[in-house]
Parts: sequence; structure tokens; C-alpha cells
Amino acid sequence: MPTLSLRRLNRATLARQSLLERSPAGIVLAVDALGGLQAQEARPPFLGLWTRSARFAEADLHRALHERALVRVTYLRGTLHITTAEQYLALRSTLRPVLESAVRVLGSRAATLEMDRVLPVARDLLAGQPRTFNELRPLLVAAFPEVDERALGYAVRTHLPLVMVPTQDRWAFPSVARFALADEWLGAEPAPDPEPAALVRRYLAAFGPATAADAQEWSGLRGLRQVLASMRDDLRVLRDDRGRELFDLPDAPLPDEDTPAPPRFLPEFDNLVLAHADRARVVPDAHRPLVVTKNLRVRATYLWDGFVHGTWRVDRKRGIATLRLSPYEPLPPGAADALAEEADALLRFSEPDATAYSFAVD
Repeated sequence: MPTLSLRRLNRATLARQSLLERSPAGIVLAVDALGGLQAQEARPPFLGLWTRSARFAEADLHRALHERALVRVTYLRGTLHITTAEQYLALRSTLRPVLESAVRVLGSRAATLEMDRVLPVARDLLAGQPRTFNELRPLLVAAFPEVDERALGYAVRTHLPLVMVPTQDRWAFPSVARFALADEWLGAEPAPDPEPAALVRRYLAAFGPATAADAQEWSGLRGLRQVLASMRDDLRVLRDDRGRELFDLPDAPLPDEDTPAPPRFLPEFDNLVLAHADRARVVPDAHRPLVVTKNLRVRATYLWDGFVHGTWRVDRKRGIATLRLSPYEPLPPGAADALAEEADALLRFSEPDATAYSFAVD
């Protein structure tokens, strides 16, 4: 059974995430290959695609969302993602246990929830009339005055298949977006039968080689160890340098560990830093607590030699846009120049109205 070093595992994951070479694929194929993009906020998916795509334009993502080939939905881990409509319809039922169990975070506020009563009413309120949750919640409270208002909204968001409605805002969605019924927006119902093996294949294609624990961390779905065991004969089985068994698709790329990894900037909430239980393949263990804040924000990070080396942010002052690095350790010789070149390109994409651009290291 072949053993992969940490660096080779890193290069394999970066290759699948189009972070060794930018992908020439069209926007829908690119999102499909990436296994979706976390979209807790509207802006990060645009930056995540820019850093991975050879010819990315904002208009491409806008068009795919408005043409309904891509959707922004509650999906993996019960969080908002942009994914293909095809994959959402195929896998939403597989993820249903993840979505429906999310109401446990409500604690006692959900004690009086009766989903078999609430969901039909919510569906009627949304039928033919996309609404924001600020509009929907008061209507639900009027129908169910004995139930906590936030619990009503959260339960509907996780139990009812919904799609966020795109607009002409720069990042395709306003801060308070409308939601539509998924079957009305897409003209099709989610597939009725769970397909956990299809979910696992989607994961391995985008983030493998990986363990069952890794796949569970990415998806939020439990029980994938048994699913992988049932798929074993159709998968490539490897080990990492700690002796753990890894699973992979037979024809997935495994670049050499010495393959160059160019500097890359990742946006907030990027799945690359969230998609494994053991994140050492991308985030050194000493840096992991620095990536996610106490209030669960995932910081924008940059890669040097394939690994998270620090965070970044953009400051605007008197029309000048400055990309500012906060390294976790001193930059190696030559790194600042290479990062500055990539930073300049990113700033020109993300801040087109700036009068000048600069780069700084804290």
C-alpha cells in the first residue's frame, strides 16, 4: 500500500483545487470540480474562483447564478454554499440528516416546533413569492405565536429546500437576500433517495486522498466509514506518513511532492482550510487556532509553498487599496516579491475603483 508524505498529500489536494495551476474550465465546471464554494458571505466565492481560474470574470458567475446553473443554498455542514444546480438536486437528500439535525443548536427555543405543521405553512408563504427571512418570520409568528421567532426561521431554512435569489449587486446578492422554493426556482425536485457514495466520490475528486473522518468533516454527515468500506474495491487505498488509511479515486492526480506551488490568496471561509478533520496537509498544526476566530469566522489566508503561512486583508484609505499580510512566521527570502505580484493582481480585480494599489507586510 503506497505511503504519501505530507507534502505529496498537500500537492494532491492543491491540484484538485486548481491551486497549482489555474483552471481553464468554464465557471460551472470549475465550481463542480471544486465540490462547491462556501458562501456564508457573498464576496468570498468570487475571490475563491478568481484565485483558481485562468480567465475568471465576475459576469461569468453572475450569469451562471441568474441562469440557475449555479445556486447559493444551505448545503454542506448546514452552511451556505454555491454549488451546481445538478449537484444540489442530486445530493440534497443525502445531506438531509445534516440539515435537519442543525436545529439542535436552538436548544429549548425549538421545544414547541412541530415541523409537520410549520413546513406546509412556510411553503405556502413562499409559493410563487420569494421572500427575505425578515419578511417571512413575522408571517410564521402570526401562524405559530407560541413558537420562538428565530427558531421558526432557522427550522424553515434547514428543513425546506430553498435557493437564494441573485440580484445585480456586485457580489450577486444583497446582505439580506430573498429565498425561493428550490423546486420552483429549478423546475425540479431534489432526488428522493440518498446517495452517500456519490457524495463521497464528489469529495474525493475535490479534496482527496482522505480518510472517512475527513469526508465527515467536509460534509457534516456521519456514518461515512461504512460507506467507504463498501466502496473499497472501486477506490485507490493509500496511507499517510502517520500510517492512516486514505481513500482516493483511481484516476485522481497525485503530483510529485516537489511540484512547485505558487503563492495564492484564499478568501474568508474557503473550503480548502475547512475540508479535512486533519488539516495539517494545508494548515500547519501550530497555525490552525489562528485561522478560525472565537466567533467562528474563518480568516482570509495566503499560501506559501502550498501551506497556509498567514492571513491577509485589504485596507482602503483615500482611494488607495492596500493588501496587508500578517505572516505567522517570517517570510522566506524572495517570498515578499512573489506575493506582492499576486496581491497586485488580486487588488485590481477586487478593488477596481481604487486610485492606487499597494502591498504591505505587518
